[in-house]
Amino acid sequence: MIKHLVGRIVGKGGAEPESQAPAGKHPAAGQKGPRPESEAPRAHPREAGKGKNNRKRQPKAPAEPWSVDQFPVEPEEGKTRFHDLGLRDELMHGIADLGFKYCSPIQASVLPHTLQGHDAIGKAQTGTGKTAAFLITAFNDLLCHPAEGERFLGEPRALVIAPTRELVMQIAEDARDLGKHTGLSTVTLIGGMDYQKQLNQLNRRVVDLVVATPGRLIDFMTRRDLFLDRVEILVLDEADRMLDMGFIPQVKRIVRATPNKEDRQTLLFSATFTQDIINLSNQWTFHPVTVEIEPDHVATDTVDQKVYLVSSEQRYRVLTNLLRGPDAQSVIVFANRRDQVRRLHERLRKSGVKAGILSGEIPQAKRTRTLEQFKSGEIKVLVATDVAGRGIHVDGVTHVVNYNLPEDPEDYVHRIGRTGRAGASGTSISFASEDDAFLLPDLEALLGEPLECTHPPRDLLV
Repeated sequence: MIKHLVGRIVGKGGAEPESQAPAGKHPAAGQKGPRPESEAPRAHPREAGKGKNNRKRQPKAPAEPWSVDQFPVEPEEGKTRFHDLGLRDELMHGIADLGFKYCSPIQASVLPHTLQGHDAIGKAQTGTGKTAAFLITAFNDLLCHPAEGERFLGEPRALVIAPTRELVMQIAEDARDLGKHTGLSTVTLIGGMDYQKQLNQLNRRVVDLVVATPGRLIDFMTRRDLFLDRVEILVLDEADRMLDMGFIPQVKRIVRATPNKEDRQTLLFSATFTQDIINLSNQWTFHPVTVEIEPDHVATDTVDQKVYLVSSEQRYRVLTNLLRGPDAQSVIVFANRRDQVRRLHERLRKSGVKAGILSGEIPQAKRTRTLEQFKSGEIKVLVATDVAGRGIHVDGVTHVVNYNLPEDPEDYVHRIGRTGRAGASGTSISFASEDDAFLLPDLEALLGEPLECTHPPRDLLV
């Protein structure tokens, strides 16, 4: 039973596509058939006759054959090895290069199900390994089930949607690391960057995975530069954040452009399970497995959390003294609003501190350059709003400073999760002043434990 699109043209009025071509993901679903003759030229007119590729291309052969035997990992009680999951060698090669030996809790819980094609809903904070979980699922499936027939430009087989540009870029970077031996291609689509350059990337070769923010993805769909009716795996990352940022109407339009939920695999991850998220997951997933990783298993074990009771006038002095200390090698300072971040960044620069700034008002090209400078150590301090809280994955961040306590307790967990990653230890220092100390009880309720509040050491006050 093969359904094809009817009336797909999106006019200037913005009529939404109703793409429901089956992808054959679930056992009860039908199998994909060839595109009708009349639809074959519907790729961009300038691509007609030159954009078709053979789906069954093989990855480039490595200089020397690699086998999983070159990556020995001893079994350990209570741990799941990636070796135990039956992954393709091409994918295991990338995992070996990254040094991943044992699954994180969410990976061990969700991968046995998603690798069998089941939908999944995961409750997990950032830093738990969920990105690798959905990327491994997608890459292994694409390798094991090559699409039949010819392919067209602008037709991804897997799609990841995330709320912020930084998070999209990080996911794409992780995808390239994990998939570098697979021969699968990944394209990133984000706002604030040159549209034509991104289109050139999309048109260079058939794309397997697209990682995108909702707004820019809608741009490509509206201009008919991208079609989602061949998407077999759909990932919705940070669903609660997309809800908070008002992206859900756009995400609903995107989901409607993909095959029916019975005919695709859908993976939805969220830090919280509100009723709205539960309702959306019911709409978008098909008999999913549900995995919950509680916040107290995420950062609290590896992050030394401190709360300093300071006046509003003391905060800057304590911060600068902290930054001059020998232990503060790589520091992210969070403030709640753009104007606070901007003023703090200017004061630090005038004080001789090498600092960069990340906020929504900064052009994307500059944000990307600043993040690279921070990763390389060229700048020591990054001052950011929560736009960066879920998108910065930098190894070796020694300290996170909450210059202001976050108004949303969930943001606290995401902020401190920028340090103490991958088993390393880190330090979180939060300033509680007369204007925001009332937020502490909500933070403690979320963490399930009290936060010890002390006055800062004397050497930080001089």
